[in-house]
Amino acid sequence: MIITRTPYRISFCGGGTDLRSFYKKSYGSVISTSIDKYLYVVVRKQIGLVEFKYRINYSTVEFCKSVDEIKHPIVKEALIFFGIDYPLEITTFADIPASTGLGSSSAFAVGLIYALAGLEGKLMTKYEVATLAAKIEIDFLGRNIGKQDHFASAYGGLNVFKFYKNEKVEIEPVICAEDKFLNFQDSLMIFYTGLKRDASDILAKQIVSLEKKRSAMIKMRDQVEGLRKILAGQEKLSNAGSLFSKGWNLKKSIAKEISTNIIDDIYEKGIKAGALGGKILGAGGGGFLLFFVETEKKANVRNALKEYFEVPFRFDTSGCRITYFDRGI
Repeated sequence: MIITRTPYRISFCGGGTDLRSFYKKSYGSVISTSIDKYLYVVVRKQIGLVEFKYRINYSTVEFCKSVDEIKHPIVKEALIFFGIDYPLEITTFADIPASTGLGSSSAFAVGLIYALAGLEGKLMTKYEVATLAAKIEIDFLGRNIGKQDHFASAYGGLNVFKFYKNEKVEIEPVICAEDKFLNFQDSLMIFYTGLKRDASDILAKQIVSLEKKRSAMIKMRDQVEGLRKILAGQEKLSNAGSLFSKGWNLKKSIAKEISTNIIDDIYEKGIKAGALGGKILGAGGGGFLLFFVETEKKANVRNALKEYFEVPFRFDTSGCRITYFDRGI
């Protein structure tokens, strides 16, 4: 049996430039961090005395006699890739619901691949795991998503990811003094909008308008270096708030489905209560809103948004890892 623990992520700037349709013409760049909210994948090799070869436990339970019968697309493609043809049980559970903008499907793909590789005795680097996870979702399953989530979940930590037209990804840890790092972490609040959505559907609409909105996306990409300078101490930390808001306004200009009246209302309430800026997390249309709030204003923002669930969090630094390994059968 193997258990993997894979972190969710928060993306600060550059989201959308990790889409192939963007970085094939000009490089993409994203700055993000993994957080201490996790998705767990358990894979257990079974003895041959089973009625069904595969048991897949997630929001539903599948009992299948062959890989071809499996309905979960990521599980199916991963088992085919590794050529697994023995009785197997796969179970997943998570701290955060799916389809809420924190990279859940990518975290699952990363965690599953890491677990299956371990079960097969294959040594895979974080880069290889993230690359394969992205390939399964984007190339095999045809999902309209980018690659940032797979790399953020695999590597963990606060990083800049750069995406190039040759499909290479460059990972650059953000250099930041400890006090600045802690102050930045302590200035962030996230609230659940209560809205779930399919990121692939939202991003499909973004891709359609990409060429007309490429200049806006280039500005979003260039914000990555702006935040990196702030975290390096070249500008005051509070400037991160206005940077987030500028990015949010740029993002909303790309496709009308990115925001809703509910999201706009939550955002305005947060700003009026003292937040210096904010943005939606993920593709948009629902999920979580991120706010940059100085310590003395956090109680005001929390009170203004008391009808929405706040998720306290800290930054994660470990990325995806195996938390339990029993060679078993």
